[in-house]
Amino acid sequence: MTGIGTPVNARALDVNAIAAGRPTRVVLAAVRIAVGLMWLQNVNWKRPPDFGQEAGNGLYQYTNYAVENPVLAPFTWLVQNVILPNFALFGWAVLLAEFCLGAFLLVGLLTRFWAIVGILQTIAITLSVLNTPMEWHWSYYLMFAAQFVILATAAGRVTGVDGLLRPRWSLRSGPVARLAMAVS
Repeated sequence: MTGIGTPVNARALDVNAIAAGRPTRVVLAAVRIAVGLMWLQNVNWKRPPDFGQEAGNGLYQYTNYAVENPVLAPFTWLVQNVILPNFALFGWAVLLAEFCLGAFLLVGLLTRFWAIVGILQTIAITLSVLNTPMEWHWSYYLMFAAQFVILATAAGRVTGVDGLLRPRWSLRSGPVARLAMAVS
């Protein structure tokens, strides 16, 4: 019993009921959808075929900031010696990754996997621009936080496709179903 006469287990149930309540589900869905829309909106300025390389703007400019304003020496070396010499391939990979990231988060499919991709992409962006003048550091910290919330809460299970497909995946015993259960 607690000091107010309520059993400890009943209090834990009350907390769980609050956490599983409608307002929580709505907020988790809203965060997941907002982050998905953010990634989709940011695809707009990654323009093929050269992604700003010829004009020195767009994705090329922001990637080059890693060389002009280094944050971490090994990352700067990677950008200068691997990414920039192969920039067209890199640009297509970023475009595809960020489009998929936004689309999958928007619909709530395999959200834990895509949250991890988002965290990795945020690390790359942060290492590219963190020391660039006029950049607001908190925007990258907030990107991390939002994606960690999606990862930790499996936000696609709430008003997302993951929530619809998980019962079907749980009935299957194959490796694809187990993987889908793990990353949803």
